[in-house]
This record gives sequence, structure tokens and C-alpha cells, in this order.
Amino acid sequence: MKASINNYESAAAYIAELPRFTKKHSLEHTEEFLRRLGNPAVDRKIIHVAGTNGKGSVCAFLQAVLTAEGAQVGFFTSPHLISVNERIRRNNIPISDEMFLEVFGQVLPAAKEMEEEGRGHPSYFEFLFGMGMKAFSKMDVEYIILETGLGGRLDATNAVKRPLLSVITSVSLDHTEILGDTIAQIAREKAGIIKPGVPVFYDGSNKEASEVIRSTALERGAPCREISNHAFEIREVTRKYIAFSRRNAYDKYVTYKVPICGCYQAMNAEIALEAAEYLLGERGIHGEESFREKRRQEAIASVRWEGRMEQAAPHLIVDGAHNPGAVEAFAESVKALGGKGQGGGIVIVFSAVSDKQYEQMIECLCRNLDVKAYVVTEIEDVRRVPAEELCRVFRKYTNQTVVCETDIGEALRRAEILRDGEGDIYCLGSLYLVGMVKKWLKGGSGHA
Repeated sequence: MKASINNYESAAAYIAELPRFTKKHSLEHTEEFLRRLGNPAVDRKIIHVAGTNGKGSVCAFLQAVLTAEGAQVGFFTSPHLISVNERIRRNNIPISDEMFLEVFGQVLPAAKEMEEEGRGHPSYFEFLFGMGMKAFSKMDVEYIILETGLGGRLDATNAVKRPLLSVITSVSLDHTEILGDTIAQIAREKAGIIKPGVPVFYDGSNKEASEVIRSTALERGAPCREISNHAFEIREVTRKYIAFSRRNAYDKYVTYKVPICGCYQAMNAEIALEAAEYLLGERGIHGEESFREKRRQEAIASVRWEGRMEQAAPHLIVDGAHNPGAVEAFAESVKALGGKGQGGGIVIVFSAVSDKQYEQMIECLCRNLDVKAYVVTEIEDVRRVPAEELCRVFRKYTNQTVVCETDIGEALRRAEILRDGEGDIYCLGSLYLVGMVKKWLKGGSGHA
């Protein structure tokens, strides 16, 4: 790897090469890395978020509400869809290329020093996490929202010892070869972010996961708040938004609109609202409640979270669902919209990586949705599942048309032909696929 790096492109290329030269390290390794960086930003108000699905959306809603209240908010998230800068944000705006290069230059010497001492160069995720914390320190943010990368207990972000709040979103089967093959095992890994005495708010939808989270919180003396489906009521589901009301004394007559057409987003928004209420303390003096409600309604309605039931082009929706739980939630949302899209049967474009439970995802799609045709493609990653293998699995579960197109452009063109002027095209199965579709649209005609 290059020793002298003096522009953004070479810095981004250096980081992109790291997976080839490094491996996952212990949490102590990340702690030592942060120490050499001066433990940047660890004194800020940190919210640590883990979960299988929904954690990125919860983070996005939470930062929107905090920003609406006048706070400066740092947000570390993953993965990125197009630019690596997307992972480090201030008030949900990715850092500039100039800021990226500046903090890269401050982090690289510590990484090189550790490598030269035989401790091992920080991994791709560790390096970016160090850059994020350094950037947040420079930008002097008040709050920092940290989204875990994988699991929780051993995730690099868990090197932060004293967050202000821990949040755990929905738990389902994913990364089973690393985190365990049962809900309870995976929940234990997610619950690894719970710190002694630090409150934890969590999605209580899954009974088995909830029991693990509650018992872990009890062991660590951490106050916990379960947020169930009874905390809100969905009022309306449209192609442009989900409307819901909250079942509490303050907001029961207030309607919130989430501008993402996934039913599961009501739970994510509710978790974010309850977390924000805790972080911001008691409501304002009498008479201010209605103004605060209005600000929060506007904040939730303003969220644009790429790759989550996002309309990327006319009749083309991209969704990052990449595990069985997320695909099941996707299917429920499509059914709530009428099940067939706008004007006719839907067409699904699908791809996946080999370490995901792609057969279960495919079975869920075929079992739960009325689909006109499936177009199978391949992502640009060494872990990609060959399109022919995915086609074989689809044909086990459906008698509908299944088409194999390894090139993303050809796959989208074929989907448009199969749509035949009716219905919608949904692309899902991998966030890599979402990024590829968005890049193709940006560099192509802009239409599927």
C-alpha cells in the first residue's frame, strides 16, 4: 500500500484495500487505536445503536429529531452505498472530501505505528471508526450516534465505554456463521453493547430476544425500556409514507408521517422518538408542547434514508433487505400497499452474497408475494452468489418467470420489459445491489 498519500482519491483507495491486508481484531486493539488518537470525542453524548434490522433507520430518525431541537449531531453509519464519506456525517450530511483527507492524515500515523510494532494494522471498519471519532472531535458535535457494524459485543464501536444511551432494534437471523444460529445467541451479541448503569431502549417485538436483553440489562444494572407494537398505531399506508399515531398521553392525537413506505418504519420512528425524549429530558414549560410536537413531526417527515423502500426512479424501488427478517418485513410492506404495485403485477430484481441466508429469503418472497417475474443478477463482490445458483433456488419455489442476467444494466432493462408498462420493479437482497442500481441510474439514462 502507498506510503505517501496527499489527495482524497488515494486516501479512499488505501482504505478500500485494507480488507486484503488485515483481519478482525480484539476490542482491546480498537481501544489502543483510539488511545493513540487521543481518545477523540469520547466525552460527547454518545448513543450506541445495535440490532439486526432497522438500526440505520432509527439512527436517521434520531439524528433528525435531535437536529430539529438545535443540536449538532455526529453520525457514524455503515455500509455506504456510493461514497465512503457517507459513513461519517454531521447533521446527516457526509463529510467533505477535504475533511475526509484531513482526518485520514491524522489517523494514518497511529495505524502505521501499530502495524510496525507487530500489533496489526486497524481493519477497514476500525480505521473508519477512528476517522469518524476524530472528525466528530474536530467538528465539535454535541451528540454522536454510533451504529454498530456487526453484532455488538465485539464490534469496534463497543470500544466506547460510557455512552449516554444504548438502543437495540429488531433482532433476527443474520450473520449466523459469526453471531450464532438462534435468536437468543444473536440477541446476546447485540446485548453486548449494554453497559453498567447505562439505560437501554429496545424493540420488544421478538419475545426470545427481549428476554435476553432484559436479563442482560438486569445483570448490568442498566435501566431498560421495552418498546412494543402497542406503543403506536398505524393509520395509513401509501406509496409515499406511513402515517402513525403514538399511544401516550402527549401524542395520541398527533399523526406522524414517515416518508418511507415500509410498515416496520413506524416502530423505528417510535424508538427514535422515545430515545430523543429521554435524551432531551422533560418536555418544555406548559404551552411549548405543541411547538415541540410540530418540530418532531417535521423532523420525522424530513428523513430521507437511501436504500430503504426508496423510489430511485419511476416504477423502481430499491430496498436493502438482505436477511430473512428484513425480507419478511419487505413482503408485509408490499402487501400493505396492495401487493401488486401500481397498476399490475410486480417484478423483483434480486441478488445476494454467499454468507447470507439467500434460500430463506427467496422462499419468503415466493411464498408471500404475487410476483409477475423475477430477474436474478450478480453484485460486484467476491462473495456474490452466481446468478445461475440463485435462479436454481427461485425455480424450486415458484412457477413464475425467472430470468438470469449477470449485468446490472441488462437486468434492469429486462425487468422493465417484463413490467410491460404496468406494476413496479423492486430491487432487493443486498445493500451492494442497492448501491449498484443507484450508480447505474446515475451514470445511465436515469430510468429503469
